[in-house]
Amino acid sequence: MRLTSTSDLWWKNAVVYCLDVETFKDGNDDGVGDFRGLTQQIDYLAGLGVTCLWLMPFFPTPNRDDGYDITDFYSIDPRLGTLGDFVEFMRTAKDRGLRVIADLVVNHTSTEHPWFKQARSSRDNPFRGWYVWSDTPEPDDPKQVVFPDKEDSFWEYDKKTKQYYLHSFYKHQPDLNVGNPEVRDEITRILGFWMELGLSGFRVDAVPFLIENISPKLPDPHEFLADLRAFMGRREGSSILLGEVNVPYDDLLNYFGDGNGTELTMCFDFIAMQRAWLSLARSEGEPLASALRERPKAPKDSQWATFLRNHDELTLDKLTEEERQEIFDAFGPEKDMQIFGRGLRRRLPTMLGGDLRRIKMAYSLLFSLPGTPVIFYGEEIGLGENLEAEGRMAVRVPMQWAPEGGFSQVEPDRAPPDGAYAPDRINVADQKRDTDSLLRWFQLLIERYRECPELAWGEHTVLDCAHPGIVGWRCDAEDACVVVVHNLTDTATDATLTLKGQASNRLTDLLTDATFDISAKEQVELPMDPHGSRWLRVSTPDVPPEDASVKAR
Repeated sequence: MRLTSTSDLWWKNAVVYCLDVETFKDGNDDGVGDFRGLTQQIDYLAGLGVTCLWLMPFFPTPNRDDGYDITDFYSIDPRLGTLGDFVEFMRTAKDRGLRVIADLVVNHTSTEHPWFKQARSSRDNPFRGWYVWSDTPEPDDPKQVVFPDKEDSFWEYDKKTKQYYLHSFYKHQPDLNVGNPEVRDEITRILGFWMELGLSGFRVDAVPFLIENISPKLPDPHEFLADLRAFMGRREGSSILLGEVNVPYDDLLNYFGDGNGTELTMCFDFIAMQRAWLSLARSEGEPLASALRERPKAPKDSQWATFLRNHDELTLDKLTEEERQEIFDAFGPEKDMQIFGRGLRRRLPTMLGGDLRRIKMAYSLLFSLPGTPVIFYGEEIGLGENLEAEGRMAVRVPMQWAPEGGFSQVEPDRAPPDGAYAPDRINVADQKRDTDSLLRWFQLLIERYRECPELAWGEHTVLDCAHPGIVGWRCDAEDACVVVVHNLTDTATDATLTLKGQASNRLTDLLTDATFDISAKEQVELPMDPHGSRWLRVSTPDVPPEDASVKAR
């Protein structure tokens, strides 16, 4: 595929890097990360190869939910800097060719937000209708409570006005009423404000809660998403909405919208993520393969966002109880590693026991999944978690830049991992000098992913690899083809593939430069190392593999 064909829709083969300003780099030596510190690390991020930064909330907050409880949507939390610092960061990121998106958390506010303070002051206050109130709250379904360790209801009684307010999450996070046109207008202004400061889009938090939990109900809840998307398109045609929509595939398709993707530009693939972990637990390819076979095609200009780990708990809610227990047994057998009865509060390297071969294979799997990869800060060096921290905060630890830590010149506000994952064992400085390090592996994977637009743009087909421990697929676009194969077991074995339409062509392994000839019967046998990975470009014998993608057109 030609670069001129893919560059307009930049999100379809972007590499998205999620980070928390607070935990990335301290620029003023107060123990808390900030925009000045982040700006100084822009060259590191550009050198890694990422193309889009996703910033977790950086707004003023009481910080009862790590910044997701917001008191002002139009400013920067003073601990993290000023609007001036933000603009300098944006200018520097743009100079290095990096796009930036930010969390859009508008399904709720903090109880300390001026809007809610006004709303709870009296039933007649103009802001009353900005939230959802009830004299008699609807019955709760305990299974639907998001944080069962802290809450047992969606409703909280307000003594002053003698009504209940809705909170889909914590009681200190009252839900905004998107059914109110004034609220919808305000959300649009928030988007417009940050886009004027250079953002290329937003990751939309908890999308189903945003459009469904409102009163009065909208005739068509998805119309609001379409309105937001249309507004952003008018302001900046290349802007995106990346949605957190953890629902079954059939329901999720509605969130893309009709035709060309008139609502969310991208949606996270929670189903494939959870099945991938089941495959890793079983050392069998079928769970992940089944997800890729079932996954519907996204609209033409939309995309699936793929991931193995994010900033929240590793949710396993779309698996059966038995499947979930398999993953608990394999990767988080101790109770303090588990959370909410449905997930794990660990990072990938610790779940895989620090086995570098297996870790590298898992990330190769991620970057070769059909779609746009999203990684969580520190994954590129094998950052661990701190189980002493409460809840999901276990995985939100300071970035480790050097053996002495490098995050701050003073003691960090949050404690880093210890033992085998302490800064003196896991850090950027050491891995930059080690050609076999995980950091260098990430750089290679990102480079190869960007060289293989077929992985993001092509039609994927799951392959029969003739071995239960091997999973593979091919991605075809404009007559170009890339094949990826992974060995999920700890023993060497062979993968036997049938590649229809590729008789007598050649496969070049883009990770090792090894070559394999496809027989006249369209078959090829690939030796696979324990936890081995192969990314293979198809070419005719007379065309160099680096030219095959363009020549195929």
